[in-house]
Amino acid sequence: MSAAPDATRVGAGEARAGWRPGPLLPARLRPLDRPRLWTELVCTGLLYWAYTLTRNAVPAHRTAALHRAHAIWHAEQELHLNIELTVNHAADRVGWLIVGMNYYYATLHFIVTIGVLVWLYVRRSGHYRSVRTALYTATLLALIGFAFCATAPPRFLAGQGFIDTVVVHHTWGSWASGDVASLSNQYAAMPSVHIVWSAWSGLTVAFLARRTWVRVLGACYPLATLTVILATANHFVTDAVAGAAILTLGFLIQRLLTGRPAYAPLRRNALTASQP
Repeated sequence: MSAAPDATRVGAGEARAGWRPGPLLPARLRPLDRPRLWTELVCTGLLYWAYTLTRNAVPAHRTAALHRAHAIWHAEQELHLNIELTVNHAADRVGWLIVGMNYYYATLHFIVTIGVLVWLYVRRSGHYRSVRTALYTATLLALIGFAFCATAPPRFLAGQGFIDTVVVHHTWGSWASGDVASLSNQYAAMPSVHIVWSAWSGLTVAFLARRTWVRVLGACYPLATLTVILATANHFVTDAVAGAAILTLGFLIQRLLTGRPAYAPLRRNALTASQP
């Protein structure tokens, strides 16, 4: 007569094996192969439309956004984290540097993120779904932050000494300054999507690229972006920390949905054509 399974022994075995979060999705909804290109383009287009709609909607709570910015600045001063003004003034003293940073701020977060997505789809297709899911989830969470926690950038704090580098140097370098300011939400500083996207891009390249120098560049990219967002007075340190936290949450949700880390090594027989 067979004995019933020993629940205590089973539990101990699971404990030794370690608890693994997820997957919450059934196997058929978490394949390793890359999605069809047209499907991915539609999904990406919808996400960008939502991002643009939310990011560029003129917020109704200007007073609240400025109040939050002042509160953040005061809290950073109390905690001695207020390096933004020093970085802003130091960079502004070098004309070519700050103009270059203006262009960096306006363009690279789109160019690099799209480039990494294309590279993933073509060259690291076995990782594409998981890594892309983390990015899209973090971006949606950031949109919620824009909608419910409008926050002004440092350059809007009158009397605090911040320099709006685009206005001062008459450069086209930010959708949030100068002649194009009316087209963009001026109060979408919290969290910093520049940090969300640059950290995602940097981590993806650092984990999945084969050449060492490329991986080093990937690791340096978020640090360069952090310097730029502070130097141009578009974000507080707190905004950057919130962006990093949002991206961490995006990766956590992706792990819960799929049951596997985004950058986990692929089994040889899991997807034969995953890395052409």
